[in-house]
Amino acid sequence: MAAAPQPPQPNQPQTKPVSPSLTRALRWPAVAAGLGALLIHNSMESQADLKPQSRPAAIAPATPRATASTAPSATAEPALPRSAPERLSIPAIAVSAPFTELSIGASGQLDPPPADDSNLVGWFQDGASPGERGASIVVGHVDTKTGPAVFSRLGALRPGSMVRIIRADRTVANFKVDSVKAFSKEDFPNDRVYADTPSPQLRLITCGGAYNQSTREYEENVVVFAHLDSVRRA
Repeated sequence: MAAAPQPPQPNQPQTKPVSPSLTRALRWPAVAAGLGALLIHNSMESQADLKPQSRPAAIAPATPRATASTAPSATAEPALPRSAPERLSIPAIAVSAPFTELSIGASGQLDPPPADDSNLVGWFQDGASPGERGASIVVGHVDTKTGPAVFSRLGALRPGSMVRIIRADRTVANFKVDSVKAFSKEDFPNDRVYADTPSPQLRLITCGGAYNQSTREYEENVVVFAHLDSVRRA
């Protein structure tokens, strides 16, 4: 799915009559577990549509190319052992939210965060936990039917912004933002966002761009790329 124009400032008033929930354009190539590519569908009326797809032959579970959006700092922290995340804090955009675990449901689709909770983020629990080696995937709604939600201002983050995640083992994983990108859902760069990584990284994802009244969907996804910068005890 190619880079698209940056979305409007997320803190501007929303004008559409009803807001969609986060449900589209999350595709991830398989790594060691053989998960296969995944697709999240963002639609106001549908549930999340994260379906296992056949893995393209050209995609290998190799380290992605080092780019400004994926390359961690030379002084990045070593990986932590696996531990579930409990709370997300992003001071720059006043986010403080608990986590819920997301997984593939009986229908073969990823269950999204509840659409009626505006202050909740979801972690794809079958992927890397925040601080583990690999890219940990965290998603949140940009809005709900009642107004702005937890990731309404995600696009306002800038390189150097800090993201803090309190884990169940009482460690705090501090991630530093490398870049913030908006991608068209029609040409989403799966390799760049979801490929395995040799160091602990984080992807924060929500909807963005223009709201299409005919399809009742946002046309882009906002993706924050970050790397593990430091660790402390909670």
